[in-house]
Amino acid sequence: MSATTPDLFESEPRPDGKVRAFLRLVMIEHSVFALPFAYIAALTAMFREDGSVHWGELLLVTVAMVGLRTFAMACNRIIDREIDARNPRTAGRELVTGALSVRSAWAGALVAVVVFLGAAALLNPLCLALAPIAVVPMVVYPYGKRFTNFPHAILGLAQAMGPIGAWLAVTGSWDWHAVVLGVAVGVWIGGFDLIFGSQDVAADRAHGVKSVPARFGVPAALYGARACHVVTTALLVWYGATTGSGGFWWVGMAIVAGAFVYEHSIVKPHDLSRLNRAFFTVNGVIGITLFVFALLDLIARGLSW
Repeated sequence: MSATTPDLFESEPRPDGKVRAFLRLVMIEHSVFALPFAYIAALTAMFREDGSVHWGELLLVTVAMVGLRTFAMACNRIIDREIDARNPRTAGRELVTGALSVRSAWAGALVAVVVFLGAAALLNPLCLALAPIAVVPMVVYPYGKRFTNFPHAILGLAQAMGPIGAWLAVTGSWDWHAVVLGVAVGVWIGGFDLIFGSQDVAADRAHGVKSVPARFGVPAALYGARACHVVTTALLVWYGATTGSGGFWWVGMAIVAGAFVYEHSIVKPHDLSRLNRAFFTVNGVIGITLFVFALLDLIARGLSW
């Protein structure tokens, strides 16, 4: 065997290396943005149903949410890989550098969607019947930036389904409280996507990628994000008031409102240097904080474990 033969084997990534590359590709840790609101919806529904936590259902909601989000992120990265290659900010992503093959990414996406559908089937028939509807905007979103200046709205619609689906998972029926919470989440995420997209204006305009910042400018996008987060706050207040939330919820809301003010104070049209802090840190804090205080409120009102 020649001295160069081992290179033939080393050039093929190990299975565990592919898994790690896939998890980096889909940024699995960012599930923190959507999961807290799904938990708020599920636990509120359980409290209203019989006042106790259904651990099996909560586990399945978690599996479904992570599975669907993983599928969505994988599709996004696969569909956008050529756009990513032309943008200096995203040129280091795994599908661009070759750290992960497109075939492996599709395999991971397939596993994720099967996990999602399996969890939906175990929850109740309505969740399974509606599961394909939840999948559609996840696939449409990456194409949105090719035909509309408002792909952020498609992302918001996709994310709004999380709390609604979590409520359906527990009750098996529609409830307008879940819709209010879902819309709040969708508007929130659509708003901070306006902020996030502001850093790509030059690349997007150069390559014909559509977005609010690219079409209307960064100042307009940031004003739009502020308006979205004012609406989000109002919807969360509405949700808390109509579900009978107590003091803990309102303390959480005060912190969330303060976080929104801080987020918009550190991102300026001509200074995006702290954008990552606004996007990743502040929005992660918003989701976790509201969940913690919502949980404390439900326990104080009698939710049993």
